[in-house]
Amino acid sequence: MVKRTAYVEEIRRKLKASPIVAILGPRQVGKTTLARAIAGAQPHQLFDLEDPVAVARLANPKSTLEPLTGLVIIDEIQRQPELFALLRVLADRQPRPATFLILGSASPHLVRGVSESLAGRVAFVDLAGFDLSEVRPGTFRKLWWRGGFPRSFLAASDQASAEWRQDFIRTFLERDLPQLGITIPAATLRRFWSMVAHFHGQVWNAADFARSLGASEPTARKYLDLLTSAFVVRQLPPWFENLGKRQVKAPKIYVRDTGLLHSLLALPGFTTLEGHPRLGASWEGFALEQVLRHSGEREAYFWATHAGAELDLLLTLKGKRYGFEFKYGDAPTLTKSMRIALQDLRLKHLFVVYPGKESYLLGPQVDVISIQRLPAKLVELR
Repeated sequence: MVKRTAYVEEIRRKLKASPIVAILGPRQVGKTTLARAIAGAQPHQLFDLEDPVAVARLANPKSTLEPLTGLVIIDEIQRQPELFALLRVLADRQPRPATFLILGSASPHLVRGVSESLAGRVAFVDLAGFDLSEVRPGTFRKLWWRGGFPRSFLAASDQASAEWRQDFIRTFLERDLPQLGITIPAATLRRFWSMVAHFHGQVWNAADFARSLGASEPTARKYLDLLTSAFVVRQLPPWFENLGKRQVKAPKIYVRDTGLLHSLLALPGFTTLEGHPRLGASWEGFALEQVLRHSGEREAYFWATHAGAELDLLLTLKGKRYGFEFKYGDAPTLTKSMRIALQDLRLKHLFVVYPGKESYLLGPQVDVISIQRLPAKLVELR
């Protein structure tokens, strides 16, 4: 059992301030386990909308939910979007007899229901897989290879982990998405998701995807947005400002969990990854997710010019700009691109994240930092 202390503290803090807290994340990421940890021994009611008994109890939702006090947990709430309007009424009662913890996949149905019915009444927590602060930092290669989904990371062997991930991909496409009203054939989305894996870490090019799919560019964009809304793909937006240079204005795309990335690339083992052309991109995606998780920063960008200068990640923390580069190598060096990014973007500091053990100064305002020391450094910057 891996304790998710930071999430528990964040959710409890938000429950004190808001009548409703929504935990959003992909299936099998541990939302229900986390909700039970939040509830602990305190009186609470749990409604799992995948359980026919819970569904029957909510056949008359107002008469069931209105008398309840304390913590009320509703799991897979996107299955009954009509509950959002009722929760708005229950959240506005004074004094407040109950607080609501709602869990669900980040589907368009869930997001639309919340935005229309619960604006100003709900606080959000985005739940992802395990990160470096939740597992021993020395196991980062295992976390990188297997990904952060609890059952994948904690599997008895790499083979068992790979089998779980393949089952997850199939179930996600064939059962989970159709239950959300998605009618796109599973084989089509599997093909598109695999294409994203092969373009992982690259700038989105709708024309290339549309041509490969034999579909229109709006259709390719629709598929990308769908997988993004389900928290299995990340679109990292570009940063651009008036610098007198032609800058890239399309997002970069990533498979958010590197375990799923490696399964979509059909890699049989870590040694195969080490010789694969997407090795550097895989490392970039893994390290990028770790930075975003530990920085607590929602607004994140990459930067690139058509002349070739680029920065993998740009964050603004406490009003200051920080840059991050992700290099899979034993001894990263200072590059011309880094110097340009430092100057043009007016960075406070630039960090080069790599898998080695030692952290050291690379140049003025530039540090090479070990992935194992990354969480502590980001806590300092927050």
